Amino acid sequence: MKTGLFFGSFNPVHIGHQVIAGYMAEFTDLEEVWFVVSPHNPLKEKSSLLKDHHRLAMLRLAVEDSPHLKVSDIEFGLPSPSYTINTLVHLEERHPDREFALIMGGDNLAGLKKWKKYELILERHDLYVYPRQTPYAGEFEHHPRVRFIDAPLMEISSSFIRDAVRSKKDVRYMLPAKVYDYMREMHFYEK
Repeated sequence: MKTGLFFGSFNPVHIGHQVIAGYMAEFTDLEEVWFVVSPHNPLKEKSSLLKDHHRLAMLRLAVEDSPHLKVSDIEFGLPSPSYTINTLVHLEERHPDREFALIMGGDNLAGLKKWKKYELILERHDLYVYPRQTPYAGEFEHHPRVRFIDAPLMEISSSFIRDAVRSKKDVRYMLPAKVYDYMREMHFYEK
């Protein structure tokens, strides 16, 4: 079974994440998409992250009605910071029946050389790349493992949502309804 892995902090998960994951599950050869919640991305600041269990809970609420979308907390049991190559090796050991592919934005592909053992990732896994604001035209553009997917472009980011909530803006239409309710109840990102 070919499974797409959509890594991220999901701080918080928003409709842009859902659209990309849903598109990948329905319009590519991926049979499932797993949201892999990263406790700490080594290329990002940790201080603004909500606690792991809250981000995981919001993701579960976001995908609970989607048969092809799942949530994984695999990185919570691995050493921190989280390196994609370590997670992939661990997942392959646990799920030998699955073929794992990575889902990433063009901006992540542009920074792929900063990733630990990126050559091994490219050797063993397909990369499904969705567009971002700037089109990607880098050295991996014609790599046989890199597939550019014409997924809908959503100009929504988790940082935009956090900033908007701090500014007391209504973001209810940018989030899954249950995630919005959870955030409001917990007063996340308000300060």
